[in-house]
Amino acid sequence: MEKSFTAGAPGVASTDVAMAAPATQTRFRVLGAISFSHFLNDMMQSLIVAIYPLLKGEFHLSFVQIGVITLTYQICASLLQPLIGIYTDKHPQPYSLSIGMVFTFTGMATLAFAPNYPSVLAAAALIGAGSSIFHPESSRIARLASGGRHGLAQSIFQVGGNAGSAMGPLLAAWIVIPRGQASLAWFTVAAVLAIVVLARVGAWYQRQHVGSGGSPKSRAAGPSALSRRRVVWSIGILVVLIFSKYFYTASISSFYTFYLIEKFHISMRSAQIYLFVFLAGMALGTLFGGPIGDRIGRKRVIWFSILGVAPFTMLLPFVDLMWTCALSFVIGLILSSAFSAIVVFAQELVPGKVGAVSGLFFGFAFGIGGIGAAVLGGLADRHGIEFVYRICAYLPLLGMVAAFLPDIEHRARA
Repeated sequence: MEKSFTAGAPGVASTDVAMAAPATQTRFRVLGAISFSHFLNDMMQSLIVAIYPLLKGEFHLSFVQIGVITLTYQICASLLQPLIGIYTDKHPQPYSLSIGMVFTFTGMATLAFAPNYPSVLAAAALIGAGSSIFHPESSRIARLASGGRHGLAQSIFQVGGNAGSAMGPLLAAWIVIPRGQASLAWFTVAAVLAIVVLARVGAWYQRQHVGSGGSPKSRAAGPSALSRRRVVWSIGILVVLIFSKYFYTASISSFYTFYLIEKFHISMRSAQIYLFVFLAGMALGTLFGGPIGDRIGRKRVIWFSILGVAPFTMLLPFVDLMWTCALSFVIGLILSSAFSAIVVFAQELVPGKVGAVSGLFFGFAFGIGGIGAAVLGGLADRHGIEFVYRICAYLPLLGMVAAFLPDIEHRARA
C-alpha cells in the first residue's frame, strides 16, 4: 500500500495546481482508500436512520422527534463543513481525516448505550461532526488523485459513501434489530479501521503537499472565464438543485420504512430490505454519474438526473408494493447521478477553492436533508406519511432551472 501512495510527478508547483491540471496518472489506490473510508463512514451514519423504527418504539418518539434526530446530525455535519473547507484551503491538514473519524467512533459508542432521547441526539451530533471533518478534505484528496479525470474521481469517492449508506439497512435488519441497540457497539471496529486507512491516506497527502514546495499563498489556479455575478448566479442554481435532490432524498431515508410498514403492512425487517433497494440504486447511479459527466458534459447529467426523475416520483405514491420497489430503485439510480457532476461543476466555477466549494455543497446537502426530515416529520404527524410522498413527488420539477447553467463543462477525452 505504501508504494501505491507515492508522490506525484516532480516539478509540480503546488497542490492546487496539481489538482487543476491533469496529472500523469489517476491514483486509483488512493481513490480506492478514500472511497473505502467513505463507505465505512456513511455505513455507520446510515445506521442512525436504519434503526429509527427501533428507536421510535424504545423511546416512544413522534415523527417530529425522529426528524429532529436527522436534523441534529445533519446540522452538525453541515454548519462546520464550509468553515473547515475554507480553513484547509489555506492550511491543509493531512491527518484531520483520522481525527474526524475519532468523533464518529465516539458517536457510535454513545448511540449503542444511549439511555434516553437526549443521549441519542448527542450521539447524532458527534457523528455529524465527524462527517463535517471528513468530507471537504476527502473531496480535495479525490481531486488531487484524479489525474485530471475529476468526474470519475468524485464518483469513485461518492460511490463508497452511497454503498455504505445502502449497507446500513441490511446491517440493521441482520444485526441491530434482532440483537438490540447495544449491538451498535460492534460497529466501532469499522471506525477504528477507517482511522488506520485514513492515516495512510494522510501520509500520502502530506507528501504531496511537502513535494509542492510552497506555502499555501504560493498556490495558483486558473481564473474562471465567467464574471463574478455569473458565478454567484450559477452557484445559486446549483444550490436550488441540491435542495430539490436532498429534500426528496430526506423523505426516503428518514420515513420510507414507516411508509412501507403503514401502507403495505410489512415487517420492520422487510422494510429495511426495501430501503436497501433504493440506496443500492443510489450507489449505482453515483458510480456512473461522474464518468458520464466527464464524457458528455456535466450540465446534461445534472439536467437529466434532477428533472428526469420527476415522472417516477409522481407515480410512486399510487402503485403497489412490487412497483414501489422497482420505482424506488429507478429513482435512486437517476437522482444520485447528479451530485458528483454538481460538485465538479461548482469546483470549475470557483477554481482553487476546492475545500470551500466541497464544504459548501456537502454542508448544504446535509443541512437541507436535516431540515427536510424535521419538516416532513411534522407533515407526517399532521397529515399522514402518504401525504409526505404525494407532496415531495413534485420537488424534482425544480430541475428545470438547470437550463440556466452556463456551458463551462470540459468533455473528457475518449
